[in-house]
Amino acid sequence: MPIIYIDADACPVKEETYRIAGRYGALVYVVANSWMRMPDDPQIRLEVVGDGFDAADDWIAARAGAGDVVVTDDIPLAARCIEAGALVITTRGERRDASSIGDALAMRELMQYMRSAGEIGGGQKALDQRDRRHFRQELDKVLTAALRCG
Repeated sequence: MPIIYIDADACPVKEETYRIAGRYGALVYVVANSWMRMPDDPQIRLEVVGDGFDAADDWIAARAGAGDVVVTDDIPLAARCIEAGALVITTRGERRDASSIGDALAMRELMQYMRSAGEIGGGQKALDQRDRRHFRQELDKVLTAALRCG
């Protein structure tokens, strides 16, 4: 059975993940830097990590492995989890894998450079219902693939 790890502090699709994980009977670790309200479900566990920089990322990367699923928008964390064999999906339903992570890392570096040079500003637009629907569809596919791996 796959385990789902949610990089939770800024994750807007936790509820969607809980519902889909419940259909598969998957265990969910919600990893955050501080306490947050959780559903009363033994399959959903909150893991509060220290306040250190990347503490949640380090916790997830140390545990995620082949056949597990990681929900994160953090590109360096995604790279670490992919290297360990985990399946990675962003909160917008984009899959990250060995063939796409290099481009994502390079684009991240470029965007950081452009922001620091004052060329661009801001971040991503807020999730809308279409984004959430796409996330649910893709998470369902990722969990199906994870079951085939396990």
